[in-house]
Amino acid sequence: MNNQETFEQLMRDLSQMDYIRSREIPNIDLYMDQVTTFMEEHLKSGKRYEEDKILTKTMINNYTKNRLLPPPERKKYSKDHMLLLIFIYYFKSYLSINDIQTILDPITKSFFGKEKGMKEIYEEIFSYEKQEMKTLREDLQRSFQQAMGAFPHAPEADQEYLRMFTFICMLSFDVYLKKQIIESIIDKMRNEASEKESAEKETGKKEGKKESGKSE
Repeated sequence: MNNQETFEQLMRDLSQMDYIRSREIPNIDLYMDQVTTFMEEHLKSGKRYEEDKILTKTMINNYTKNRLLPPPERKKYSKDHMLLLIFIYYFKSYLSINDIQTILDPITKSFFGKEKGMKEIYEEIFSYEKQEMKTLREDLQRSFQQAMGAFPHAPEADQEYLRMFTFICMLSFDVYLKKQIIESIIDKMRNEASEKESAEKETGKKEGKKESGKSE
């Protein structure tokens, strides 16, 4: 394995990865088969293996069952459904169903099905894609160069693998830390939502007692 050639191929693969623009999503509601076909065609660059499935009927039904996705209307999925499914697709590779639900629940409650809602949120978030991709490429280049200087005194036959292993570990450490940060934020969101729900229930009980006292 030639590390430099491998890295250059990785960077070429990265440049070919893309996301779905909101304007590419049909403005008409779609049946399940149309949804899976659309996702397969537009997100295939993210597949690791050719036989991998981007989205299946079972996945979509499970997302609805676990309240990540609102139920379809007359078996048809709207553009807002499609936008939520794209977010779920990216989140599911490193977050649990429960965590994704915590993240998306406030978004769905406040913006799903609204005239100016999911589309505006989606476009705002993905407007940062170009700058984020530029930053990522710079970080990868820096980490790779640093890793290629590791193990200078190792046997020459072992240096290629040891240096690529170093690069993998550096990337993994970055992913690990970011995942920890994301999970910490989600836990805080979940706790705050639980406290709010408890406070609202307590307020409801007090108001109920007051009404009961008045009627007596």
